[in-house]
Amino acid sequence: MLIEVQLNLEGCSKSRFDAEYIKELVGSFVEERLPFERVEEFVGTKLHEVVDKIVTDDSDVSEKLKYYFYFLNNDGYGTEFVEVDSTNENAAQILTLPCSELEGIWENLHFESDVKNRLLSYASKTVLFSDMKVDQNIISLNKVILLHGPPGTGKTSLCRGIAQKLAKKFSETFEHKYFVEINAHSLFSKYFSESGKLVQQMFDKISYIASDRTALVCLLIDEVESLAHSRAAAASGNEPSDSIRVVNALLTQLDKLKSLPNVLIFTTSNVESTIDGAFVDRADLCLYIGHPSSGAISKIYASCVEELIKRKLLEKAPFGEGSDLAPIWNDCVRLSGGLSGRCLRKLPLLAYVEGDQSMKAFMESFLKLIKAKAAEKKLSQTHHMFQSISLV
Repeated sequence: MLIEVQLNLEGCSKSRFDAEYIKELVGSFVEERLPFERVEEFVGTKLHEVVDKIVTDDSDVSEKLKYYFYFLNNDGYGTEFVEVDSTNENAAQILTLPCSELEGIWENLHFESDVKNRLLSYASKTVLFSDMKVDQNIISLNKVILLHGPPGTGKTSLCRGIAQKLAKKFSETFEHKYFVEINAHSLFSKYFSESGKLVQQMFDKISYIASDRTALVCLLIDEVESLAHSRAAAASGNEPSDSIRVVNALLTQLDKLKSLPNVLIFTTSNVESTIDGAFVDRADLCLYIGHPSSGAISKIYASCVEELIKRKLLEKAPFGEGSDLAPIWNDCVRLSGGLSGRCLRKLPLLAYVEGDQSMKAFMESFLKLIKAKAAEKKLSQTHHMFQSISLV
């Protein structure tokens, strides 16, 4: 089991305890209280003011407890620019990891399948292969991950969350950890053949960051189809030939990054079928991320309700299985099938606006809202079906 310990920088700098003693205190605290998922309250213990949070993670099946201690970076986003048509465009945002902006994302992503553990295992083994200098002429290792599926299913959040997770896991392996998120739409120029050069310019900057071998660089290309659109489709249609140059430039740069042992590339797409085959072929891991299952929906809704209770915005009362409100709760989960994770997390706020602080009023408003959403989705599907028939 993995134990992630977020330390308080100011508290640790003022504390009379040294680092080793703090680790001993954390070890005793954890072993006395297991099993638990998360602790954020340490008043009355020696950890008060030196530890902000302890989170357990059972993705490691080993019985031995592994501790990862870290401080959160609060410097915010940095920016990398490229020159587009004589103006500087924001081509990428950079975060120093682990950071406050990405904290908590991983724990609040809920999937029915083992996608999180599979993704984490792949990324961890990739770092291990690079560290052990596995010959890439024998075992192909592009270090490219492609997550595809409908909009709003958590693909981008999953990439951000795993970057934060890796920064904690490899805190002692790498001195510096960076998350670079490319703004793909900024890499297009109105001038012929310039877009390919902009792609190269951006990746040159990434290569420079990664030239420091003590740094782990997690790169995200969101909606990668905008840079890796199928060349076959472009050649047969009205796509400008410049878009073909962009794909060629992207593939060339990915092949160059392949040789760097400290770079991981995460990509996402809502329309995987439009991506160039050569790019898909370079992805070591290609995972479909669909809409949440009923089990995942229940976990998402439960986390939202528990957050409202924690912030004293909602009455603390039973609301799930085994409670008087179980029939309403089960209807909420059942009727939410087919909605995206992004949509699910918006609904509690709208339900809270309609209800009040009592759990019963909130749940009734919640169910009413979900019924309206389900009806709206069904109407939209019917409309699209008749549109398809009329086109035929």
